[in-house]
Amino acid sequence: MVEQSRELRSQQWYAGQGRDAYIHRAWMRRGVPADAFEGRKPHIAIANTASDLAPCNSHLNEVAASVRDGVLEAGGVPLNMPVVSLGETQLRPTAMLWRNMAAMSIEEMIRGNPIDGVVLLGGCDKTIPALLMGAASVGLPAVVVPGGPMLTGTFAGQALGCGTDVWRLSEEVRAGTLPAEQFTRSESAMIRSRGHCNTMGTASTMGLLAEALGMVLPGLAGTPAPDSRLLEGSHATGKLVVEMVAADRGPADVLTKASFHNAIVTLAAIGGSTNAVVHLLAIAGRLGIDLTLDDFDRIGSRVPLLVDLQPAGRFLMDDLYRAGGLHAVLAQVRDLLDPSALTVDGTPLVDHLGDAPIWDPEVIRVRDAPVQGEAGIAVLRGNLAPAGAIIKPAAATPELLQHRGKAVVFDSIEDFHERIDDPDLEVDATSVLVLRGCGPKGYPGMPEVANMPMPKRLVEQGVRDMVRICDGRMSGTAYGTVVLHVSPEAAAGGPLALVRTGDMIVLDVAGRRLDLDVPADELAARTPNEATLAGFAAPTRGWERLYVDHVLQADSGADLDILVGASGSEVSRESH
Repeated sequence: MVEQSRELRSQQWYAGQGRDAYIHRAWMRRGVPADAFEGRKPHIAIANTASDLAPCNSHLNEVAASVRDGVLEAGGVPLNMPVVSLGETQLRPTAMLWRNMAAMSIEEMIRGNPIDGVVLLGGCDKTIPALLMGAASVGLPAVVVPGGPMLTGTFAGQALGCGTDVWRLSEEVRAGTLPAEQFTRSESAMIRSRGHCNTMGTASTMGLLAEALGMVLPGLAGTPAPDSRLLEGSHATGKLVVEMVAADRGPADVLTKASFHNAIVTLAAIGGSTNAVVHLLAIAGRLGIDLTLDDFDRIGSRVPLLVDLQPAGRFLMDDLYRAGGLHAVLAQVRDLLDPSALTVDGTPLVDHLGDAPIWDPEVIRVRDAPVQGEAGIAVLRGNLAPAGAIIKPAAATPELLQHRGKAVVFDSIEDFHERIDDPDLEVDATSVLVLRGCGPKGYPGMPEVANMPMPKRLVEQGVRDMVRICDGRMSGTAYGTVVLHVSPEAAAGGPLALVRTGDMIVLDVAGRRLDLDVPADELAARTPNEATLAGFAAPTRGWERLYVDHVLQADSGADLDILVGASGSEVSRESH
């Protein structure tokens, strides 16, 4: 049992003989012994995003039970606290619309309840970012348990990467090279077990980055969801959080500029999702850490890609785990990490790496033989993206990273779906597909639509990649030469709203440029057309109205301006 030498926050609710303390204790008793309220046992919330409508998180009740056992063993009082859960594959119009709402509600539930620390259970794409954003804004001791990836499914004798192979197989159906009924049969094979996507999509990326940030019990991130070692690590996390409360070790002690440096290095080395950019920026914003879009290019763009996983490579997440896991990757780039960054156990991240072995050098490459020599996120600027845009070179076609082509413009996702397969559409393999109205304000919520399917006519001719540009996002499981997060977005007055079909666009990733080859005076004289304006969201009430009125642009993390920063854990007024 961990000794608590300082007064616990929960005692603000439970201590004393007054009416209010009586109410707080009495309604929580329900079989709980009296010594749970005497100030010696910290009350630990288990922020649980388990939900049948967030399929990747559906197993987290079992994980929560193991956390509970660890908290009890260490002398704490575990409390299950269901919080908003966001199912990436299910929510319309996009789960990203609700990330900030989930973070806000999590923040208020942590702050408003009689708890001393919190364990954050997440898995699906937006849940770990929302949990970290909320916990960072309160500042109580907090630790993440990533729910872990699913096991690899196989179909017709081949391994399936969830997400990545959806995009690949669906294009083969459109090309006529795969029967539609066989595509449908692969559904049950692709999702083999509980857990989140088994590719290096956003869920896998954010689980690993949570550990690189220092917010996970070292060695736990990336453990497959069905693996018993996830429950073992969850139990240990329950014990750890009680010790963290005794040490008063909170997010501000762990989440520093140094830890974000390490997360960016990790993002590049694992070939992680582009979505991590907006999530890391938003988390940093809650802590007042000066993290910018340019930091991703400066720190990570020339880091070698060491993990050969889909969508940038061949293997899947359970292969990464058996090959040595995250520590084996980080040991290869130890010299690029900031050694001052701590983890939730109070020791530096680098101290946990040792000489972490690589058990399969095909899955995890040694530093001298990377998958790619320079594979981190590249930040582009130019007259088409004054505040920046990003591209993931590791998932792109090398020959297209320097390209000049005519724009084919779509004013909304509905416009795109209506016209992309029109046989009369003037488009060829050199064209640049431009989709606008998909940014934080415009959609609203910045959906994962930027990896636009290519025109059926070209797919049938064997074309599998084209330059695509969008103010929205793409799935972390997606691939292709896709320029994302163009800022400012079209709906915020960005130049993307002024592009016309036939304009020449120049992409130069090596030069970090994205330009519209139109004279500046002509561009200044243009105004958005009626179809563009009609495609922008115009909500009149509720969360969507609040979101559109207050959301920041992608280059700032797409948080709400009213949520940036922290409010701490103090609640001054009583409820009775």
